[in-house]
Amino acid sequence: MKFLLATALAGSACAFAPAQQGARVATNLNAEKSKALPFLNRPALLDGSMAGDVGFDPLGLSEIDEVGIDLYWMREAELKHARVAMLAVAGILQVEIFGPAPGCEAATAKCQMDAFWQLWNSHPQYVAFALIMITITEMISGIAATTGRETGDRAPGDFGLDPLGFGKGDPAKFERLKAQEVANGRLAMWAAAGLLMQGCTTHQGGIENLMQSLSDNAF
Repeated sequence: MKFLLATALAGSACAFAPAQQGARVATNLNAEKSKALPFLNRPALLDGSMAGDVGFDPLGLSEIDEVGIDLYWMREAELKHARVAMLAVAGILQVEIFGPAPGCEAATAKCQMDAFWQLWNSHPQYVAFALIMITITEMISGIAATTGRETGDRAPGDFGLDPLGFGKGDPAKFERLKAQEVANGRLAMWAAAGLLMQGCTTHQGGIENLMQSLSDNAF
């Protein structure tokens, strides 16, 4: 009798198992797909509300709250590095094309990685001053990010810096400008990484290296 009862229960469980599995598969197939990676489901927190959000998160970095870093911190870091990278790329190319700024004439190398060490050897106080300013800036931005994360009153990367008043105009245009900032910043991060890598390996400036590559048919 016990054997028959156990067999009946086992049969009932097996009968329901495929239906549950099928329901899970159907749920996964019906989930919204990422715009950037259509073969993957859209990350839950990347709902398109942030400028430049196309659901690209193959490593799942938007959902790592358990290590003390949430999406707010990740977005703050992305915007900060994007803005720094845009300034870095513009600065590297500007100095290579037009030469060093007044007071920095010792930095004559086209490769700005080499020019940095020329400046360090001739005017280390310039580098020390820059490091002090970076430290102050990081303190201010760190306080703003921490406070904004706790209160929810500040969007990531928002320092209220809008001297041209773009935020006071057409909201749709302002959203488009924010998306363009993110897109150009992401491109600049790749560009800055490339300039640093080629500068350290070839000791040529970015434009100089590009012209050399075209001349050698190696591009």
